[in-house]
Amino acid sequence: MVKKIFSIVFFILITALFLFGCQGNNKTTGQPARPVVVTTLFPLYDFARTIAGDRMDVQLLLPPGIGPHHFEPRPDDLARIHRAAMFVYIGPFMEPWADRVLAGIDRKKVRVVSVAEGISLLPAPTYTGKGDNRHNHAHKNQKESFDPHLWLDFSIDQAIVARLLDAFISADPEGAEQYRRRAGILTERLANLDKSYKEGLADCQSRILLHGGHAAFGYMTKRYNLEYHPAAGVTAELETTPHRLAELVQQVRNNKVKAIFTEELVTPRVARTIAGETGATVLMLYAAPNLSPEDMKKGVTFIQLMEENLKNLKTGLVCKNL
Repeated sequence: MVKKIFSIVFFILITALFLFGCQGNNKTTGQPARPVVVTTLFPLYDFARTIAGDRMDVQLLLPPGIGPHHFEPRPDDLARIHRAAMFVYIGPFMEPWADRVLAGIDRKKVRVVSVAEGISLLPAPTYTGKGDNRHNHAHKNQKESFDPHLWLDFSIDQAIVARLLDAFISADPEGAEQYRRRAGILTERLANLDKSYKEGLADCQSRILLHGGHAAFGYMTKRYNLEYHPAAGVTAELETTPHRLAELVQQVRNNKVKAIFTEELVTPRVARTIAGETGATVLMLYAAPNLSPEDMKKGVTFIQLMEENLKNLKTGLVCKNL
């Protein structure tokens, strides 16, 4: 009897260990129940998760609170990309590390979607520190030749949604109807957002947007006919110079600018310095490449951040339609 009981207990233990081992292997091999979509930036993540619904596991590569210009993928990030069903990124001017990662990827297993492909990028504004030096040219560093912040043009966002929709349908034809329905709703919301910006910024006391950060808002200001003066170039590594700072202070005084804008994930030191010199108000303008840990927990969306931007723009530019 004792032997029989011992045999039963032994069998249960062996079975439990086997099942536990299988679960562990599942985790280490990274084979989830749903196809994994890895995205590099928050707008791509937000659009993709909205379209995918519960049919795909959409993940953001950037840890919350980390800016993309300072990001380099770690070995576990590379493993996530290689195990994914789909990898979604902007392009080499936003993610300069992507080319070397994609060189070793199995394209038969991982569907690669570059949303900037086929879209004309704006040249990056650069500053030499002499005189009125806002001009566009190819920078020696290729990643600074063009402005990659294209998601801040909501008409381009609608094209990105269409590209993601095509990719999802190709990867999962059975979900086509669901993907089309959700993409249609998202496209309509982006079109309404674009309309709100056009109407809200149509009649403003000032059309000069002074920004104490890197040049992230070129697409937005071009779209809505604003004159854009950022403190530095298109990557967060490019810091403003004392000469550039003096130029911006003079711009505030000459044009009686009421507000200087700062951005999330970047120190507001420059904007506060200009405000201290001129008495201008400091207002937030979200570039939204990523979220803070707090906003990520709250489930904040890209459109919510852009609606907050519009409120601050209308206040800072003293727009009639407040």
